[in-house]
Amino acid sequence: MTVHFPFQNSYSALPDSFFARVAPTPVAAPRLIKLNRPLAVQLGLDPDVLETPEGAEILAGKTVPAGADPIAMAYAGHQFGQFVPQLGDGRAVLLGEVIDKDGIRRDIQLKGSGPTPFSRRGDGRAALGPVLREYIVSEAMFALGIPTTRSLAAVVTGEHVIRETALPGAVLTRVASSHIRVGTFQFFAVRRDTDAIRRLADHVIARHYPELLGAERPYHALLGGVVARQADLVARWLLVGFIHGVMNTDNSSISGETIDYGPCAFMDAYNPAQVFSSIDEMGRYAYANQPRIALWNLTRLAECLLPLFGEEQEKAVADAQDILGAFSETFSDAYQAGLRKKIGLFTERDGDDALIQDLLDAMAKNQADFTLTFRKLGDAAGDPAADDARAQFMDPAAFDEWARRWHERTALEPQSAAERQAAMHAVNPIFIPRNHRIEAVIQAAVNDDNYAPFEELVKVLSKPFDDQPDYAAYADPPLPDQRVLQTFCGT
Repeated sequence: MTVHFPFQNSYSALPDSFFARVAPTPVAAPRLIKLNRPLAVQLGLDPDVLETPEGAEILAGKTVPAGADPIAMAYAGHQFGQFVPQLGDGRAVLLGEVIDKDGIRRDIQLKGSGPTPFSRRGDGRAALGPVLREYIVSEAMFALGIPTTRSLAAVVTGEHVIRETALPGAVLTRVASSHIRVGTFQFFAVRRDTDAIRRLADHVIARHYPELLGAERPYHALLGGVVARQADLVARWLLVGFIHGVMNTDNSSISGETIDYGPCAFMDAYNPAQVFSSIDEMGRYAYANQPRIALWNLTRLAECLLPLFGEEQEKAVADAQDILGAFSETFSDAYQAGLRKKIGLFTERDGDDALIQDLLDAMAKNQADFTLTFRKLGDAAGDPAADDARAQFMDPAAFDEWARRWHERTALEPQSAAERQAAMHAVNPIFIPRNHRIEAVIQAAVNDDNYAPFEELVKVLSKPFDDQPDYAAYADPPLPDQRVLQTFCGT
């Protein structure tokens, strides 16, 4: 059997300044540890063939499949606010693009596949732990309904990588609508290459915003489209307690997908200032800062697009500011609508925002678990005697006072208790990729070559809204000695 990828490569047809042509570096002894079979089918690939030794060699970068046009993409970026004019794919190679069963063009990229011209003295490799983390979290985000890159496969290479110590090497096969970032535009803007910016913008419009083809002001409309998608995306992050951890402009996707799962994490106890990333010493990318940083990143994109807005600089800046001005309202509308759904409100009334904020304030003060508070609130919607939500609060009286007001508010709506509970359970997950669970999975894999915990966690997280009695323990927050205080970048 031969592995066949029906590649149709549009990005590598752009000018050579957009990328470097480079093949993955062969590895010693690739072994497939996980194939995402449903995703393979969606991409028009044969999962049975991908699970063969030949498939493992391709997914590890040892063999380049027919039709691939491997490249490392060029981009720049602001990293923690500091601009770096050249970054690029330092440990990733884009094999090519396929059209999936829904007619959507998807990138297939190998992450951890060896050095490229953008590696900046790095080894271009990935350790097993970060590969498993990205697989787990990206697929969990997909199951939660949040736009995201996805994971097709994870392969161990039979080689070690050196970080603080020697660790098993691995390669992740990442699937994305594209890997074009704000930093991709910045790469050309800093070089004052307006022709390349226009070429890139036209490519993005055709690929991600085809409804804008023929628009009177297509580049204005493109900025507006990216602003809207990013505002909605970050609202969705906050609604599930997700912290990206490293929202640099080179990690901000033009398509509106979550990309680059490095030191990411989900909150346990609700804390707006929560930071997990070991490299975010100043809290720039803390949970509650994410909307502000998203707008900051979008402002950098707007700066790149200004030459396409017209020759009159002052008008171009004013137009960009008007478009960026829509971010706050778009985000707020999406976030508040999501919060109303989380507490079981079907309509909008005066006082709802204050009711929701009072709950969040009480949760923060009482170190209530973010995920379980909302999930158990759904139980209380169906059965007022249920007190598991109350149990999340250090001072249960703080919940009692709020719950009284909440019951008064929900009584103003016509839905039945069962309808309200079902609606709340449909938006409030019970299972998230908790940090201590991910770390336990990584330790079992790295130390014992045991992937059974990984398989089980991925299985549970594929149905985050469903009660799964056999796996109920996966919903539990960590015990004090299980808490993960820091997460780390995979490089």
